[in-house]
Amino acid sequence: MKTAVLPIFLLAFTFATAQEKLEDSNKVHEIKEVTMTKKVFSKKSDRFVYDVAASPVAKGNTAFSLLKETPLVSSTDDKSLKILGKSKAVIYINGRKSNMNEEAVLEMLKNMPAENISKIEVITLPGSEFNVEASDGVINIILKKKLDDGVNGNLRMNNNQNIRNRQSAAGSINYRKNRVGISASLNSSDWTNSQHYILTNGTSSSSNTSVGPIVDPNLNVGGYLNMDYEINENQNLALSYNAHANKSYGSYSSLFNTSQRAGSLAYSITELDENSRSYNNSANLNYEAKTDDKGSKLNLNAAYLNFRRFQRSTNTTFLSSALQDKLGTQAVFNQRTPQIINNYAFTGDYIKKFDKDLTLSTGANLSFTKTDNDTYFEALNSATGSFEKDGNQSNHFTYDERLSGLYVTAEKKFSDKFSGKVGVRVENTSSEGNVLDTGETIKRNYTNVLPYLSVNANLSGASSLSYAFSSRVRRPSFWEINPVRMYLTSTNYVQNNPFVKASAVYNSELTYMLKQSYFLIASHTLAKDDNAQVPLQNGQELRYIRTNFGDKQELGLSAGMQKNFFNGVLTTNTSVGVQFNTVKGSLSKDPLTGDEFEPYTIDSSTSSLFIQSNNNLRLSKNKDWFMGVNFFYIGEQIINLGTLSPLSSLDLSVKKIWNDWTFNLQFRDVFRTHILRLKDTQSNGNYNTVRNNNYSQSVEFSLTYNFGNKSVKKIRSINEANKDIKSRTN
Repeated sequence: MKTAVLPIFLLAFTFATAQEKLEDSNKVHEIKEVTMTKKVFSKKSDRFVYDVAASPVAKGNTAFSLLKETPLVSSTDDKSLKILGKSKAVIYINGRKSNMNEEAVLEMLKNMPAENISKIEVITLPGSEFNVEASDGVINIILKKKLDDGVNGNLRMNNNQNIRNRQSAAGSINYRKNRVGISASLNSSDWTNSQHYILTNGTSSSSNTSVGPIVDPNLNVGGYLNMDYEINENQNLALSYNAHANKSYGSYSSLFNTSQRAGSLAYSITELDENSRSYNNSANLNYEAKTDDKGSKLNLNAAYLNFRRFQRSTNTTFLSSALQDKLGTQAVFNQRTPQIINNYAFTGDYIKKFDKDLTLSTGANLSFTKTDNDTYFEALNSATGSFEKDGNQSNHFTYDERLSGLYVTAEKKFSDKFSGKVGVRVENTSSEGNVLDTGETIKRNYTNVLPYLSVNANLSGASSLSYAFSSRVRRPSFWEINPVRMYLTSTNYVQNNPFVKASAVYNSELTYMLKQSYFLIASHTLAKDDNAQVPLQNGQELRYIRTNFGDKQELGLSAGMQKNFFNGVLTTNTSVGVQFNTVKGSLSKDPLTGDEFEPYTIDSSTSSLFIQSNNNLRLSKNKDWFMGVNFFYIGEQIINLGTLSPLSSLDLSVKKIWNDWTFNLQFRDVFRTHILRLKDTQSNGNYNTVRNNNYSQSVEFSLTYNFGNKSVKKIRSINEANKDIKSRTN
């Protein structure tokens, strides 16, 4: 708790000081009206707006670094961006979702000059026009206008060292001439993910402990090609293509198992060898037409997505001594788990601007998805020495899904002090899952009405109060409904479930802003019939079942500031708060096999402190040396699997800018505190603990070279028709 004292004190002091100044400002209100400067950070009815053009932070920075210093946005690993309280941030550019995959988007942001950005909008609760999942937030990057024609690009090399050495490289180029814009990128990486597990589970009379490493080498190649043609001043046509390939051969795990039963000990070693490869290809055709000079426009998209993954694994369990000597083979099984996904999607949106104070939007989407999962499982018959198919674990599962949606929103500025936005989204889901081996069919057809509301009131020239409500649906990913088991040991495995249903999620948020630098946020999320992995235990057997489990509530209270000190030498973005989690649910039967287990019940609440602080220090007057100090901490909290122990990480970085070159040295998880620990103890005596070290402590060096005309206009980024489907293929 000592780590929390200083940030809390700083925030309390700055809020008190700011409030004092606000009260004093009321006495000289007329003078302030004349001398007021442009707002750097403000709150509209449905979003936070960070005016980069009015901020000194942008100079000498990249878009990615700038986003990390944007209020409510954070990155703890430099590989992802998150919005406070959200699972992930979906990137939009000029109001349209980027048509690149997440890796390519981040590489683009890491090499985009921050001087090209006009504003950054952080949308914590997206409106009805955004087709996103229940817990997703949106970051909308607005680029500056009046950029010149020409060619530019960048080359980037990266080397990361933790317990293994990992490398990546990327290059991109942008071309614009008159009405034609072309953008292309290619990236590759040789990246091995290493983890070390300690798994324990059992009862007072029996237990099992598994200890060992999991190593997953990955070779990745990806890229994109985007073409944009301006038909005339009012019409544009764009075609985009994205591709990504992954090869993961030689993945393995080796777990040493110690079983205790009736006072006696038995030892074994479980080894898993796996080869897999996957391919992801997508294309999107976009047409946009401006219908009047007020900004009204029509946007149409047609998209295709093809995802293929092929995976083979061999799981072998050996009898062992206490010294981990292999004494003989106990069991062997092979498994093939291929998955093929094809998706066709269409969207249409029309935005009508009646005047600067009223905007109406309406749109529709239609999506068709077909998945094919032909799982094959065979076990070694020790008597015959041959492998025999296991019909209970082999299955050919196909899944067809049709999603259709309609939305309408209205946004109105009633006065300089009050604005609001209201909308509704209606979604219909029709699906059919078939287990071809047994003839079993799972059909669903349901409609969701999803309302949205946000209002914003300017209480004075320096403070505002806003409220937003959003209703969303969280559908399971396609891999979660594929009825297959993924083994760690012969008695410890994850089991997917085709009977998982979508969950309803309701979000509320109340925000108070002061002087465009300080903010207080109270948020509440209720997930009804939430789906998650639930541990079912029977003696030493432990199944993590994907199923609808119960209800979950999250209440968050946070205070933060985004502030420059010492004429921009120090920029800090700090948030401190408390999160209250409540989880209620119970499960005693495997929904796929019908097997009965001792009930797993969770009905508890936790409160946890969280701290997020990103700080950038300019070390030289020439603005070419910078130091970064980033820290996060989150206290103990309850989740569906049990109680998660505190997590924290301190990251340091030094950056040098030399002409068109950027050199960056980063030290991540300096004190090696980012280790996951999970525990659960049931009233019947069953217990389950997990310790996972993913070796997040590392040193990383990156080198970036930017060439060409730095003011080349980026081509239009398109809101793909199948963007919501892509997120469910991972």
